[in-house]
Amino acid sequence: MIPMRMFKLECLDPVRIDAFLAQARTGFLGLSSADRPYVVPLNYVWHDGSVYFHGASEGRKTDMLRHNNQVCFTVCEDLGTITASVPAHTDTAYMSVMIFGDVTAVSDLDEATEAMQRMLDKYVPGYYDQPLARSHVEKYVSSLGSRTAVFRLIPDRITAKENEAADARALFRPGKTRQDERI
Repeated sequence: MIPMRMFKLECLDPVRIDAFLAQARTGFLGLSSADRPYVVPLNYVWHDGSVYFHGASEGRKTDMLRHNNQVCFTVCEDLGTITASVPAHTDTAYMSVMIFGDVTAVSDLDEATEAMQRMLDKYVPGYYDQPLARSHVEKYVSSLGSRTAVFRLIPDRITAKENEAADARALFRPGKTRQDERI
């Protein structure tokens, strides 16, 4: 395992990491096949210590996963720019998590339906008045003619970093100038 260079920013709090993964909206799935990298942004859900996402049952992402299911999944959020009186000390407040592990297609219909329901609950909470039907997950075909596949990433390693603004007043806002730091 390669040690984190910025070890002072490492987050080791599993509760904080879980909460971040539960609320963040976009993850980036890093794949590799034939020594060619490919990174795709995705909606996802963090559930029971795994990442679930979906996509077409055929296509580049699915083909690459068939050839090499070892992935890196990265989630990050920019929390603002931290201002400083010295330009070189201007920084970014952020949190990021990298998850390494193997992806498998979810073949159990109940598990796939639960994952898809959790995605609906995350991205459109309260929009539907009924739970997602198993038959919808089982039979859905996109306008391009492909079935939906649900995938699960089981982590074998998780790393996290965060850089918090010590004081919310240090964050940049439109119109803020260096003169405001002196007040």
